[in-house]
Amino acid sequence: MLLVYPVNEIMKYIPVLLGSIIVGTTSGNPLWSLIPVALVAAFGIARWFTTSYRIDADHVQLRSGIVARRTLSVPRPRIRSVDVEADLLHRILGLAVLAIGTGKQTDKGEEFKLDALDTSQIPALRAELLSHTGQYAPGPVDEAAPPQVSRPDALAEAGVEIGHWRAGWVRYAPLSLTGLAVVAPIAGLGAQYGMIDVLSKSAVVQHLDDDTAAIVAITVAGLTILTLALVNLAACAQYLATWFGLRVLDNGTTLHLRHGLFTTRQITLDLARFRGATLNEPLLLRAARAAQLEMIMTGENPRQKILPQAPRVAVERTLDELLRSRRSPRADASSAPSSAAAAAPAWDSAAAAAQPITGSALGTVDLREHGPAARRRRYTRAAWPVGIVVVAMAGFALTGGDPPPWTWTFPVVFAVVMALLAEDRYRGLGHQVLPGTTGPTWLITRRGSLDRNRDCLEAPGIIGWTVRQTFWQRRAGLATVVAATAAGKKSYLVVDIPIDQAAALIEEVTPGGLGRR
Repeated sequence: MLLVYPVNEIMKYIPVLLGSIIVGTTSGNPLWSLIPVALVAAFGIARWFTTSYRIDADHVQLRSGIVARRTLSVPRPRIRSVDVEADLLHRILGLAVLAIGTGKQTDKGEEFKLDALDTSQIPALRAELLSHTGQYAPGPVDEAAPPQVSRPDALAEAGVEIGHWRAGWVRYAPLSLTGLAVVAPIAGLGAQYGMIDVLSKSAVVQHLDDDTAAIVAITVAGLTILTLALVNLAACAQYLATWFGLRVLDNGTTLHLRHGLFTTRQITLDLARFRGATLNEPLLLRAARAAQLEMIMTGENPRQKILPQAPRVAVERTLDELLRSRRSPRADASSAPSSAAAAAPAWDSAAAAAQPITGSALGTVDLREHGPAARRRRYTRAAWPVGIVVVAMAGFALTGGDPPPWTWTFPVVFAVVMALLAEDRYRGLGHQVLPGTTGPTWLITRRGSLDRNRDCLEAPGIIGWTVRQTFWQRRAGLATVVAATAAGKKSYLVVDIPIDQAAALIEEVTPGGLGRR
């Protein structure tokens, strides 16, 4: 700890320290530049003497601070997760950082973190903190037997493996925006420190007027390909560094995740606060038949990821294993629909309720369509941007402008793209209710195109309902039903459902939820 704290503080203040080194060098006395380094290192060392923690029967307390003393106290029943993380320096020294999650959104300085603990202490400490979940229930102790420090860690690793990482999944990393998020700050930093000036004054740019259009096109194409290659490499590197070696273990009471290449991370989640899962399918991942899986848990990160970008088949299998013991049996997938249900439209409330539920998992179960009114609404909303473009171009031409004839192909292409987007948004719209017999009832809702989510929410986690209608929804006879919950994103929407089905949906998911007698 006496090494980790000073190193972390020095890394935090690198810009200030570089400035002091430059000033000390230009002043002719470089020793002065070492004074800020010594002060920062001393501050890090002082943290070791002023930081302590304790665990009693009811609370976990962390006391820290050099000038201003601060004590963080967490009731033990409020502990919802334990996150163990170790970067490269911590791993070399055999240390780790243990963070306690309580479900409360806190500032960075208010996080309950025990930094630089010996890894041999982590398993027993994690077992003590999660003892109220039932996973680490203490048993009879044999005082004559030697202490077994590894037993709690073995319990953490016990359980059914419902998902693990494969090296081939890295091919899906470029289909997300993570590479752009890594490269963009670097490019912005380079532009801020004069990279644009260097490029603009280069010989190639100065002689562009002398070059042919073909050379300019080749140069632009080369830069575009180079940028895409850098973005893809950054996405793959970030994917490998974050998710390498991922294992997801479910022992019935907790969910245990372990992953990371340079910085390893272990997350233990209390399944008593589990309320469902989300299958996330952005457009590019969906085109490659891939997806990613997120948890819906009370008091946890709304986007707590269980599986990163992976084949959709693997995500569906993990989702089904995760919910296997928490869902009720459903109708057999091979059962044929009745003739009346097959002949009736899917958006009719009576026919929709009569249709059998097909699909072998919650990730593949068929959803109820929302009907022609919802489809018309998608196309109407997609037509507005096209109409604005046409009116703008027509106004420019009528006011004396002379746009080239080829520019009028833009509204046509734009209209085709928006129509395809509208159709895809409708195809992604739907919901289903899986009634529970021996388990909870499940509400499954899906919406979106560019970023499509399939949310599986259990009925006991729903604490309220809202039925809302905009002016245009009232004209179309549609409504949006909002299921309120204390978990995940807090509200899950069934968008543009026929208004005559709204009450039936609420009653089907939570009988008596409408307050009727």
